[in-house]
Amino acid sequence: MKTVRTATATGQVRTSITDQVFETIAESTPELRDAIRGRRGKTESTNRSGERQRAADLWFDEVLAERLGNIDGVGTYASEERSDPVDVGDGLSVTVDPLDGSSNLDSNNLVGTVVGVYDGALPASGRDLVGAAFVVYGPTITMVSATAGTVTEYEVVHGELECQERDLELPPEPSVFGFGGGVDEWSDSFESYAEGIRENLKLRYGGALVGDVNQVLGYGGVFAYPALESRPAGKLRHQFEAAPIAYIVECAGGRSSDGRQSILEIEPGDLHERCPLHVGNKTLIDELERSLGT
Repeated sequence: MKTVRTATATGQVRTSITDQVFETIAESTPELRDAIRGRRGKTESTNRSGERQRAADLWFDEVLAERLGNIDGVGTYASEERSDPVDVGDGLSVTVDPLDGSSNLDSNNLVGTVVGVYDGALPASGRDLVGAAFVVYGPTITMVSATAGTVTEYEVVHGELECQERDLELPPEPSVFGFGGGVDEWSDSFESYAEGIRENLKLRYGGALVGDVNQVLGYGGVFAYPALESRPAGKLRHQFEAAPIAYIVECAGGRSSDGRQSILEIEPGDLHERCPLHVGNKTLIDELERSLGT
């Protein structure tokens, strides 16, 4: 069931609220990254998807829920770590994957945060997105955001956004790929597609969505977490991961697909619904859909 939420803000007001969401996350990043220390282990609790939550997952969620929920114009806060959305007032709906790639904490590899801002009740179509962003906690902290068809890359310095590249677009000549899921669980048609990709592109896969997509945005290419035998609906959550990432990639001149249509066309029936995700250069996604027989 959708949370009842009416958002009637004008375009200018929506943009202002979305900017505040991004700025609030940026301001929080130094504290969040520092808080990972000592919170890498798993707790006894699980999220709605049945995954064991780490102490860092819960910490990130609590901090972001409080700070994003206090923004005037944000009406709903929803997190991958919570079963249900939280009503925080009237306005736009914000979805968050607080600590994307948290399984990478075991090996001290990349993690990040993904946020989507929807002008609509949740669960919502990706066409209701008015902005999306992801943070990468790497050697430096960076944020890639998209609003109104424009993608911008920032470095986050002491909680402040410093623009590195405006109007970011996918490079026309793709060079990297990253595919998730066990190879033995891929469909024959996806395996056939992957074989062709391997012949022409370099593998770049680190196990955190934000890091893998960041590589595709920087170098051109394709990222995919396809349908698997054990997960025919895919692994990634539409509201929290797939739709915001698809929005960013499409704003950067690329394409997204669940194998037959844009991720942004999906009308999810549940807040935690999953879907296959394929994003990247248009030619590669076109080729994917042909390979999958759509």
